[in-house]
Amino acid sequence: MGLAHEHSQHGHDHGHNHGLGHGHSHAPADFGRAFAVGIVLNTAFVIVEAVYGIISGSMALVADAGHNLSDVLGLLIAWGASVAAKKPPSARFTYGLKSSTILAAFANAMLLLIAIGAILFETVHRFVDPVEPEGWTMIWVAGIGIVINTATALMFVRGRKHDLNIRGAFLHMAADALVSVGVVIAGVAILLTGLVLIDPVVSFVIVAVIAWGTWGLLKDSVKMGLHAVPDGVDEDSVRAYLSARPGVSEVCDLHIWPMSTTETALTAHLVMPGGHPGDAFLQEITNELEHHHAIGHVTMQVVRARANTRCCS
Repeated sequence: MGLAHEHSQHGHDHGHNHGLGHGHSHAPADFGRAFAVGIVLNTAFVIVEAVYGIISGSMALVADAGHNLSDVLGLLIAWGASVAAKKPPSARFTYGLKSSTILAAFANAMLLLIAIGAILFETVHRFVDPVEPEGWTMIWVAGIGIVINTATALMFVRGRKHDLNIRGAFLHMAADALVSVGVVIAGVAILLTGLVLIDPVVSFVIVAVIAWGTWGLLKDSVKMGLHAVPDGVDEDSVRAYLSARPGVSEVCDLHIWPMSTTETALTAHLVMPGGHPGDAFLQEITNELEHHHAIGHVTMQVVRARANTRCCS
């Protein structure tokens, strides 16, 4: 239960503390089975794709295998973080381990950067010393990748609108399917034209796709780690809503931050010269913040002060 305190300007007004239920988002669905199946399928595919990429001399296949490997590691990290986030709070970790999902997002971004560097190094080498890849091998192996990545993405599709982690897993797998489509196109182009440089060119395109997604993931994870207001929350709109509540003369000490990649918290002082209006008033605010501003963990403190007194001066 959150605590809505009422303070006078000259001390505590005892006997007027009212309990306020926090607005919590519903617990995310358990995608453990989807994570397990996706990891097994993609690990097997990474091995097949890397082996045939080396045998066929296709850098595009090797690049795609590196990307898929980073996604397997990403799925492992995301799965571990989702499990840790469900651990109950403790005396030391009073929020539990919810923010582990933010650390997982940052770790995934760093893994992708390493993969980009390795792929880019080998791709440049292929421009200097071209190797003629086997077009049919590229087509068949990448075709398998399209099937596996699409199947994996579909396992996460129902949760993509409610859980940022699950949405990330879905988008990664969907993007992998599109990258595999690109490898198939490269294989067909090589068979039709005989131009071996098509392979490293496609590798560069794959690296660009990975880099674009990695930059977004890295930027978002760093912002969350610094407790920035989540992108889906408009601080000005929240402040305006609270300020417009009847009896509220000022809103101060307003803080909005991500508790995890799926939960947002808010704390605020509401200056109400007329005193505490009752739990129904606060519950209405809590429901509004949860359902229209995506803030599921709300704690507010009512402060009794004169209308011309700034509580945060």
